[in-house]
Order: sequence, then C-alpha cells, then structure tokens
Amino acid sequence: MQGITFPGDGTVELKEFAEPRPGHGEVVVKIRASGMCGSDLHFYHGNFEFDHAVVQGHEPCGEVYAVGEGVLPAQAKPGDRVMIHHYFGCGTCRRCRAGWPQMCETAPGKTMSIHVNGGHAPYALVPVTSLLPMPDALSFKAGAAIGCGTGTAWGAIKRLGGVEDTVTVVIGQGPVGLSATMFAAAMGAKVIAVDVDDRRLAQSSTFGADVVVNSRSQDLVAIVSEYTGGRLADVVMETSGRATDDALSVLGTFGRVVFTGLPGEVAFTTQAVYKKQWTLMTSWTMSSIEQARCADFIVAHDLPVDELYSHTWRIDQAAEAYQWFDKQDAGKGVFEFD
Repeated sequence: MQGITFPGDGTVELKEFAEPRPGHGEVVVKIRASGMCGSDLHFYHGNFEFDHAVVQGHEPCGEVYAVGEGVLPAQAKPGDRVMIHHYFGCGTCRRCRAGWPQMCETAPGKTMSIHVNGGHAPYALVPVTSLLPMPDALSFKAGAAIGCGTGTAWGAIKRLGGVEDTVTVVIGQGPVGLSATMFAAAMGAKVIAVDVDDRRLAQSSTFGADVVVNSRSQDLVAIVSEYTGGRLADVVMETSGRATDDALSVLGTFGRVVFTGLPGEVAFTTQAVYKKQWTLMTSWTMSSIEQARCADFIVAHDLPVDELYSHTWRIDQAAEAYQWFDKQDAGKGVFEFD
C-alpha cells in the first residue's frame, strides 16, 4: 500500500508500505477518512521532532478490517465502524486507565504520525484499546475530525468546566476554533468569534456565533466591552496560538481562559491582574472517554461537523493537498479512501 510521508522540508513523499497484519491485542483498520490537522504543518516543515519514515495522519477513522489474537468480539470485529484515539500508552497506569494514554506514566507514549504509522494510508495497525465505537449517524469525515481538531475544542471546553450561560470569546476560527464556536453555542453560551479572515468569520456565523470580530480591522476590546456592558468575557478560548495578549485583554473578573493554540506564549504581571481573580489553563487534545462523549454530543445536537471540510482529496493528490493546506487561508482538508 502507499502512505503519505513528510521528509520535513515542506514536501510530501508517497512511499510503499507492507499492508499491516495484526498481532496480539491489535487490529487493522481500513481507513475511510483521514483528516488534515493544522499541527501537520509543524512536521511538514520539520519544526517538530518525528520519525520521518512513518505514515502521516493522526485524524483517522474507518472500519475494522482484521483482528489479532486476544481481541474479543465485544472489543472489535470486522466491519465495525470505529474512531481511533491516536495515542498509545501502557494501558495500566493511572493516566492510561483514565483515558489519557498520551500522558502515560510508565512507558514512553506513542503517537500516530510521530512514532508509529498514522492514517494517511489505506490501512492502519492500532491496539484494540485505541478503538472507539462510532455512532451510525456520523459520517467517516466527522469521525476523523473528532479524532483531533474537533475533539481538541471539546476537550478544552471540558477543561474549562463548561461554558453554558456565559459570554465566551473564541479567538481563531480555524477548524479547532470553529468547533469551539459550534460547541459553545450548542451549550448555551453567547459566542463572540474572533479572527483576521472575513471568510472564516462568515462561517463562524453559520456555526452559531452571535458576534464576529475581525481583530485586524476592528477594536476587539471595545466590541466585547459594549456587548457585555463593560463586564468583558466570562470565558476565552485562544485557539490560534498568536493572540494570547488579546485573550487576556477581554477577560473579565473571575474569568476563565484556556490556551490550545501553539506556540502561544503567555505573559502577565501578577500585580496588574491579581484582583481580577482569573483562572488560566492549557488543554491538550482530549481523553478517549471524552472523544466518545464528543461524538455522542454531536449526534444528539445534530451539529454540522462535516461542514468544517472545504476540500476532499485522494492520496495521490497529497502534494497538492499540503501545498494548499500550507497557505492556511481557510478550510480543512480530508483524505478519503474507498
């Protein structure tokens, strides 16, 4: 089979790989959709360390194709529609048992597309413990988005402790920010969506934003202050990694802010803000448990996750796909497999 790899110099290579065979406790998933994530670009340009020989793609979704020894039918059987939690740990430490294998405490964790083969290929080999059942109402594209970008927005909201009955400012309206806007609106927040691209902001309105602000041409603080009667935001979600000062500038007293965008350097002087009683936190993707809950919430509220995608690609279009994605203007791409 062919798989997409990154030499790390801003190019793509299609390489031949043997079709995987499952060992004990493993399954082979026939990939049906594999999303393109903004973090791919760090590896595309060689800015982060990773194994250049592995297949890329950490938003995979598909059907169980083959199971290895020790895999019970209750865990997986051929034909099951599944999402994949793309981190693998020891499975026994307290973090793994809580659904956080990416924070495994007893062994080096493994991540698809960094340490082991990812989903930008027709088949992927994964531990059966990484599989999550996918609701029939979800498309494979939706399942792929939940695997990282959309799931990251969900995980950030869960870190915040919820956003219902708040004024929530979502900074950055890429796939993660749009998903955050969508979730916050569905949960009952009044959402102010912020970006520097009017095309993204137009999509934010369709995803439930009450107010959209182009922070390049409009006064963000003035607009948030007017909307809230001077109280500023209860919650801020910074997803761009480039607007941390803006995030703090619109955060009201007793406000909560979560930073998910990279690199996201945050700085403040305690003496200037300690009376504001802020809570600042970071969030990194989501647990496997929350990934499943995210899927259920999307189905229950009939949320338009598929509309995050603007481009669908075949694997043989990988070079063109990543040249487009590298521009980071608007939209999200996905590779589909028959």
